[in-house]
Amino acid sequence: MAVAAPGQLNLDEFPSWGSRGVDCFEKLEQIGEGTYGQVYMAKETETNEIVALKKIRMDNEREGFPITAIREIKILKKLHHQNVIQLKEIVTSPGACAGLTPSSLNCEFAGPDRDEQGKPIDGNKYKGSIYMVFEYMDHDLTGLADRPGMRFTVPQIKCYMKQLLTGLHYCHVNQVLHRDIKGSNLLIDNEGNLKLADFGLARSFSSDHNGNLTNRVITLWYRPPELLLGSTRYGPAVDMWSVGCIFAELLNGKPILPGKNEPEQLTKIFELCGTPDELIWPGVTKMPWYNNFKPPRVLKRKVKDAFKHFDRHALDLLERMLTLDPSQV
Repeated sequence: MAVAAPGQLNLDEFPSWGSRGVDCFEKLEQIGEGTYGQVYMAKETETNEIVALKKIRMDNEREGFPITAIREIKILKKLHHQNVIQLKEIVTSPGACAGLTPSSLNCEFAGPDRDEQGKPIDGNKYKGSIYMVFEYMDHDLTGLADRPGMRFTVPQIKCYMKQLLTGLHYCHVNQVLHRDIKGSNLLIDNEGNLKLADFGLARSFSSDHNGNLTNRVITLWYRPPELLLGSTRYGPAVDMWSVGCIFAELLNGKPILPGKNEPEQLTKIFELCGTPDELIWPGVTKMPWYNNFKPPRVLKRKVKDAFKHFDRHALDLLERMLTLDPSQV
């Protein structure tokens, strides 16, 4: 897939973002909640279109607008693909600032009010709420998989994997890392369309991968070994490891690497994929936390044995996705 054409990137400002109030929507029910705030199923009162309203939590943002929300808005504003969730607009409730645009977030929410002596006034100036308006999707992959007696068919898995990989490839060629691929962030509608969602941990990257990035990303069961070993220089391979975990989970019927903490997660990875050394992963012994976590004995790779009941084509693909050396992915 080629890099998106300039028209697809949609980099122009949206003057209307934030100019509409949340009262243009009727909240129907709460469908999710997390550290970011609540998510509601809602109806646009004029068109009757069903949407998802994601409330941006502002309670603890005394010094400005949440950086994760700024990043998510800016990234989603430039991504337009059938397998990436569409951010339709930003709306506000009374008390929040109007005329909000992604480029104005830093200045509009510069910090708390101050009194005549210049001291911060207690409380956040922006008492209103700000919502991201998304297209509505009926399910997420984890919710579907957790239904009693549910087992995806091979054609369903192929369909979901193709859409996941197509959407993720689009992100990567446009230099965006998702950094939180997991079942609950893969949304599916009743027609079987899959879209990548929740870009709160996503960020842009340079093609040379030389920038220092945090390794405290990606939900533990889907986190690749290079992050667990302390790497801060990484690229699209981190997302591909997560996709491999999802792929095996769909075929296996349960998560394949359910570690309770970081040391246990690495142990489970090494037990399945073998002990990394300089021969199979050049440079691994120089990684920041390698000496802390290297197993006491050499472990052999067991991916093909553990999943020998998989179709051989699926097993070959999984072997490539769960490659320890990220440069070989």
